[in-house]
Amino acid sequence: MVKVYEIDGLRPVVHPSAYVHPSAVLIGDVIVGPRCYVGPLASLRGDFGRLVLEEGANLQDTCVMHGFPEDDTVVEVDGHVGHGAVLHGCRVGRNAMVGMNAVVMDKAVVGAESIVGAAAFVKAGMAIPPRSLVLGAPARVVRAVTDEEIAWKSHGTRQYHDLAVRSMQGMREVEAFTEMEADRRRMVFEAPHRPKN
Repeated sequence: MVKVYEIDGLRPVVHPSAYVHPSAVLIGDVIVGPRCYVGPLASLRGDFGRLVLEEGANLQDTCVMHGFPEDDTVVEVDGHVGHGAVLHGCRVGRNAMVGMNAVVMDKAVVGAESIVGAAAFVKAGMAIPPRSLVLGAPARVVRAVTDEEIAWKSHGTRQYHDLAVRSMQGMREVEAFTEMEADRRRMVFEAPHRPKN
């Protein structure tokens, strides 16, 4: 059962086609749209500002979303937020990606189809143009994102769309085996071509 908490009369909203892992925590003014995926131990704390995951967005393991009063923190359609990232009072544009352990601060805007690299620190108020690659702490735009990189990112996001469905249909709590099976199978996926840096 997902950990969902009402505060001050505001209760989270989760679309029936979205998957939220049972260990995630949703508090207050949180809106999770269609086909979203929210990973294990994610924290969406809508006790000040509104938090919105638009259709097809994913927020992976141990991510944190929070914001200031009267401000929205938004991940737009097909936004992709990597493990351990922190989003605070910001906007992540359509089909953009925020890498693992990156931090995006208040009133920052990550433009559509941009990629924020792992461990980057996007300072408050930074406006990242669409299709930009952003790296560093503090973050800076280093170049335009290529079509190949956008295709790679989009493939990864589609895998999370599929993961939401797979999780709703087949994930269940079980006891661990004590030994590996002799014929243990592997998960098989179509691997995307990783873009050159």
